[in-house]
Amino acid sequence: MNIPLIINYRGICRAADCVKPRRQPELEPVEARADRLGAGVIFGLALQAIYGENSPVVKESIGWFNIVGNGYVQLLQMIVMPLVFASILSAVARLHNALSLGKISVLTIGVLLFTTAISALVGVLVTGLFHLSAEGLVQGAQETARLSAIQSNYVGKVADLSTPQLLLSFIPKNPFADLAGANPTSIISVVIFAAFLGVAALQLLKDDKAKGERVLVAIDTLQSWVMKLVRPIMKLTPYGVLALMTKVVAGSNLQDIIKLGGFVVALYLGLATMFGVHALLLSINGINPLRFFP
Repeated sequence: MNIPLIINYRGICRAADCVKPRRQPELEPVEARADRLGAGVIFGLALQAIYGENSPVVKESIGWFNIVGNGYVQLLQMIVMPLVFASILSAVARLHNALSLGKISVLTIGVLLFTTAISALVGVLVTGLFHLSAEGLVQGAQETARLSAIQSNYVGKVADLSTPQLLLSFIPKNPFADLAGANPTSIISVVIFAAFLGVAALQLLKDDKAKGERVLVAIDTLQSWVMKLVRPIMKLTPYGVLALMTKVVAGSNLQDIIKLGGFVVALYLGLATMFGVHALLLSINGINPLRFFP
């Protein structure tokens, strides 16, 4: 029986109990979410102080913590495609006018590209302000394997495409493969496929009202069903964040932790800046940001 491992397991369970959400995750204040980061950092530092850096006990404990942390990440990955598909399909089906889809799409894509350009500029400025770089960061076997997979399965496939080929890759040829994330542009293909299905539902409603209404009810049911799937996974956020932070801090040395802290501060500064940009855009369009943001 590994007594230290059992003690560490009980310790993270106690820490998880301290950061247990007392309301719905989407209604939690920022301070409550920051508590999970703090609890993970404190518990990770405690493990380092007790067992020392590169301790076999810490490494074995992290392996068990990964069940919670990496499991939470995989659950988030699981719901991405169903959520995107159901949300786009439901949004298009609720238009009740397929002709307005083009105008809305152009406006949405335009705003998205504009805000993306601003966010990229903010990222460059914040990176320069904090002099951030990836030099010296810990890169384990999992991170190395993941980077290699991204470079071979995504970056390598997209980088060699010309602009016409890239645009052509957005058009779904096998929606089931795209729903499984088989291609680098699967997300965009799923969005296009869902939009086509939504337009088809509107056309069916126009041609055969009875069948169209049944399809719209089914789409609304699908949207509600997927949201019922999302909510319990979001309730696992405090435990997933705690386990992930504990893993990072317990498996890193003090210098890397300090550098990670700089990344976190820069990240929050960038998020706060973009929050202000979105609030400004809302104000320009006559929407009160205080009412828009909960």
